[in-house]
Amino acid sequence: MNIFGIDFEDWYHPKLVQNHLGNQKKNPMVINGIDKILDLLRKNYTYATFFVVGELLEFKPEILDKILAGGHEIGFHTMYHTGLDFPSYREQFDAELKTFNKLTSGKSRGFRAPTFSLNFSTAWAIDTLEANNYIYDSSIIPIKSYMYGIPNGELGPYKIKSDSIDKNNNDGKICF
Repeated sequence: MNIFGIDFEDWYHPKLVQNHLGNQKKNPMVINGIDKILDLLRKNYTYATFFVVGELLEFKPEILDKILAGGHEIGFHTMYHTGLDFPSYREQFDAELKTFNKLTSGKSRGFRAPTFSLNFSTAWAIDTLEANNYIYDSSIIPIKSYMYGIPNGELGPYKIKSDSIDKNNNDGKICF
């Protein structure tokens, strides 16, 4: 298990930036730094899970091979960094999971919601992750901020279900 996670997203992906972009052209640039990141991790004998925004893999598919060749893991961070709480996103989520599965040849088993948008109203995503053979989620932060958090979430790893994301559920198939 990797305990070091990297949200591999570009400067224009975060929710706080989205409102200020308008029709500005968005060229992926973070992919140009992948070799430096991987080299730093290698030099420090560190392995990570890269939670990748799928459109970056579509743009430059070879980053998957670089990540995996370094002994790292690939995780799903949605295709376009869309928060689970985005209106009508629920209908798109399963299709995006399937697209990411194809891009990664089924190698992704972990998920992190953009802006940690997994909460009680978006817990439906857990059922979709289960149906797509995911085994863990890395989206729950046991605090409450103005943007995200599950304030009563357990502090250590536990199993979750869509009806109990804040506490252990032995029937859960997804581990947090």
